[in-house]
Amino acid sequence: MSRKKAEDQDEILSHPIIMRVTEGQFKKLEQIQTNSNCQSIGEVARMILNKQRILYFHKDISLNGPMEELSSIRKELKAIGININQLTRSFHTSKREAQKNFFILKVAERYEKVEEKVDRLLVIISQLSAKWLQK
Repeated sequence: MSRKKAEDQDEILSHPIIMRVTEGQFKKLEQIQTNSNCQSIGEVARMILNKQRILYFHKDISLNGPMEELSSIRKELKAIGININQLTRSFHTSKREAQKNFFILKVAERYEKVEEKVDRLLVIISQLSAKWLQK
């Protein structure tokens, strides 16, 4: 079964152009291709010939540390939240007043840990915003 013809015949890439470049130029084209939204070196060349914008992706490795710390804080907050839910359930199922007071104290301790993590989170976010919002 044959393939369906494209609706816009002007958009079909039907004329091959063969071009030779130096090793340095080829490496530049490869680097643009790997760090951009282009899927092939031919697409990079077409974008350059058509003077179209190439989206170039840049990864800032200085953000690796803060991002890892944010991820660990997220995991810790999730674990604390699960622990608080377990303690709350135990509080509601307990019959004696002494047990309820024990669970209240434990939940208060967990909320203090949440406060510490949120304070650290706010410090990291303020540092990141200072870096991202600089002119």
